[in-house]
Amino acid sequence: MIKVHLRLLIFMCSFSVFAQDYFPSNSGVIANNSNYIAFTNATIHVSPTETINNATLLIKDGKVVSVGESVNIPKNTTKIDLTGKTIYPSFIDMYTTFGVEKPKRGGNGPQYGASRSGYYWNDHIMPEQDVMASFKYDAKSASDLHKLGFGVVNTHMPDGVVRGTGALIALNNNADNSMRVMDGETTQHLSFSKSVTSRQSYPSSIMGSMALLRQMYDDAKWYQAGNIDTKDLSLEALNKNKNLLQIFEAGSRANVMRADKVGDAFNIQYTIVGGGDEYERIDEIKGTNATLILPIDFQLAYDVDDPFLASTLSLSDMRSWNQQPHNPRLLAENGIKFALTTHGLKSNKTFSSNLMKAIENGLSKQRALEALTTVPASLLGKSNVLGTLKTGSYANFLITDGDIFEKKTKLYENWVQGSAHVIENMTTKDIDGDYDFKLAGDDYKLTISNSTSKTDAKIESNAKNLGTKASYTDDWLNLTIKTADSTKKEYIRIVANATSNTSLNGKAILPNGNELSFFANKIEKEDSEKKGDKKKDKDDAGTPFMSPITYPNLAYGFTEKPKSETLLFKNATVWTNESEGVLEETDVLIKDGKISKIGKDLSSKNAKVIDATGKHITAGIIDEHSHIAASSINEGGQNSSAEVTIEDVLNDEAIDIYRNLAGGVTSIQILHGSANPIGGRSAIIKLKWGEAADNLIYENSPKFIKFALGENVKQSRSRSNSRFPQSRMGVEQVFVDYFTRAKAYDEAKKSGKPFRHDAEMETLAEILNGERFISCHSYVQSEINMLMKVADQFDFTINTFTHILEGYKVADKMKAHGVGGSTFSDWWGYKYEVNDAIPYNAAIMHNAGVTVAINSDDAEMSRRLNQEAAKSVKYGGVSEEEAWKFVTLNPAKLLHLDKRVGSLKVGKDADVVLWTDHPLSIYAKAEKTIIEGVTYFDLARDKEMREAIKKEKSELINLMLQDKNKGLKTQPVKKKEEKLMHCDSMDLHN
Repeated sequence: MIKVHLRLLIFMCSFSVFAQDYFPSNSGVIANNSNYIAFTNATIHVSPTETINNATLLIKDGKVVSVGESVNIPKNTTKIDLTGKTIYPSFIDMYTTFGVEKPKRGGNGPQYGASRSGYYWNDHIMPEQDVMASFKYDAKSASDLHKLGFGVVNTHMPDGVVRGTGALIALNNNADNSMRVMDGETTQHLSFSKSVTSRQSYPSSIMGSMALLRQMYDDAKWYQAGNIDTKDLSLEALNKNKNLLQIFEAGSRANVMRADKVGDAFNIQYTIVGGGDEYERIDEIKGTNATLILPIDFQLAYDVDDPFLASTLSLSDMRSWNQQPHNPRLLAENGIKFALTTHGLKSNKTFSSNLMKAIENGLSKQRALEALTTVPASLLGKSNVLGTLKTGSYANFLITDGDIFEKKTKLYENWVQGSAHVIENMTTKDIDGDYDFKLAGDDYKLTISNSTSKTDAKIESNAKNLGTKASYTDDWLNLTIKTADSTKKEYIRIVANATSNTSLNGKAILPNGNELSFFANKIEKEDSEKKGDKKKDKDDAGTPFMSPITYPNLAYGFTEKPKSETLLFKNATVWTNESEGVLEETDVLIKDGKISKIGKDLSSKNAKVIDATGKHITAGIIDEHSHIAASSINEGGQNSSAEVTIEDVLNDEAIDIYRNLAGGVTSIQILHGSANPIGGRSAIIKLKWGEAADNLIYENSPKFIKFALGENVKQSRSRSNSRFPQSRMGVEQVFVDYFTRAKAYDEAKKSGKPFRHDAEMETLAEILNGERFISCHSYVQSEINMLMKVADQFDFTINTFTHILEGYKVADKMKAHGVGGSTFSDWWGYKYEVNDAIPYNAAIMHNAGVTVAINSDDAEMSRRLNQEAAKSVKYGGVSEEEAWKFVTLNPAKLLHLDKRVGSLKVGKDADVVLWTDHPLSIYAKAEKTIIEGVTYFDLARDKEMREAIKKEKSELINLMLQDKNKGLKTQPVKKKEEKLMHCDSMDLHN
């Protein structure tokens, strides 16, 4: 009873702190509490780097007054003896939606304009959104967070590309918002995802979100300079919030890099919410200089009991399960600062177990504590009052019975702003364990667990489990036990006092009403058992196995990035694509990433000599029109998306890069899709398997953009039919309108007067100035003629009509205009506007003097472009050498890269393929595919890798089976369909 009164007194003292002194009181006399509370004889972790043994923590008015071994305790102090207990600063989660209801999705169907006036032109930009306008304190959720050790959270509205401001909330169930709201404007939040409340279509892709953010920042600067007469509350709020901590929800390693790219362009250092896969490119992540907010939502092991289902698992998915728990350790070891968060967890209850798993996988306890205390406090600018227990800090702390990062440690109390929140009663004896007792001549074994919280008990007698219910309060245990006779519904009732941690005394009432004395002794483990446990602990002490990280981190990746070599190929048949033609029994020397020599009887010191007798060497294949290796293809939210670029969304882990290398492809142009007449900018890349996304892009890459004609852009198969244009005539007017505006924009820019930077108009002006080239998706001759006339009107030249299946009808006009043609070899009839396609198309355009390429527009076809080129020999009688140029030199010319690649000439990039057979043969295989002297595909290595992949998968399957056998949760194997991108593929990221 004394303990209860003491707790009540502390509660009353702490609660009185939170009454606002200028508020009137109509419920009694206003009284100010000036009492102190001293926690004595504890082990106190003042900070992650400072621990004091046998110390005292003195608090008053919700703040730390003093901490140390020798603290002067005032007379009016309530003392709490914490002998054997440990105190930690409470945790901070700086990325939550605590107290905020998730917005409900708006109506259906596309919307192409904004729904608001007086705000930014895009509904998904909402920096004016104040989380406090919708905040409602949730005591139940707060209690759940208390159990995890959290005392303070930063919360925000999880909706929109720019989401507005966040607020810092103390999880104090004993106060009101006047005290809980520690700071109503702490952070500004951003993401790549649209608001669910608006139907505005733009942006519909990650690259669209990136372009929108860039334009927004440009517009904010223009607005701040006073150049816009109308009111824009969004831009005003954005400028007002720019000094707040900027938190960007990325959600993956790739998006971390994309977010940082946007921030760097405007000198903004985002704090970035990661995805747990940062370990895959740790050097890149470190190069961002960003602090991460790190989710620890680790995957469950897969249920691999069924060998057939297990065989469908990809190595990358299996590695993710194994490697993710190592992510925090690897970030810490590489000096990357991070805070931990519950964000992303399906259930917050898994936070503690996942945190323990991270520690088991090598994360130091000090770094774990920093990531939950001092790091978030520092990021939020609250180091003086949060994250430690130094004098002046808020009295936010945890009381435990030991190391908080040990599984068996109990968290008793979570104090927030000097107010106690009891998790478990620390004065209650812990009676967990196994006990022996006898009743009426029968032997029983009692097992008790969770005695200080939700008590669970199991009883065995004569090797039979008996149904048992248990409760434990104030050191008294009550048990109700079903008797062993299953034919009767009879029970034994026991009430016993925990006289110590090792014995229970009381009475038992049998089914017949007889009372017996009850005495149970805890079973002590044998010394041999204890030694065995210690040995097991020692054996398990090392960091668990981690599957090696490769580049890229999936099947066929390199354990180390390959390097350029000096290579000498001897006695090959060499297809030069130059005036020398095809050379027999010729040597090729590659040195310093370039073609060094071509001739006979060559030699070079330190060169790796490769016997190419009976084999063929060619320039690498170039695909003028591809959609592989990109995370987004279309930005279809508007009829023009010239502001977006595929370079923003390269996917350096696309397996199609490796597959294309296996087909002899070394360079590709990744085009935007055909969702709109004016599409996005291209990415021209080399297939450098294992390199980071930005390293794939050609140095000083020519500038290209995708235009499109026909059924797709006029939305022939769309259900809404609400976006202009809806006809081929309308498509022409889009071009005329945009180029007219671009011309006016360019004139204003060149005038020297201030002008609003417009990324869309900048791109179109580059076309007018001959600095950017158009690859146009085309089918029907009337539209091909139309676009050439529009180009003539604005005095520029179309560069390429891609997959131009009616090019044979207008080849003479194409030649006169100066445009090239990239086509399919023999695809037709897959939609109405390609019914007139013929396989002789390439030959007819070629014979008319048009530069012709064969393209794929397909991840499968691109692996066999050598065979596609061969079809032009059959259909139209094109020579073998000229047909081969259709997939090498000619696409290089169309992409303005022919001075670097496309042929075998001394001084050009060593982008070379060694073929096992005639390159136009269906039997030919790429034996080696080399880019700038680096062998990215090797047929012999591929064979070795298949065995290595099989072995690694077996190892991981065994580890997963071990997890299941330990009783750990697993997830079912689900079949994953690889999504192949095409012109009409839409991004579903939002």
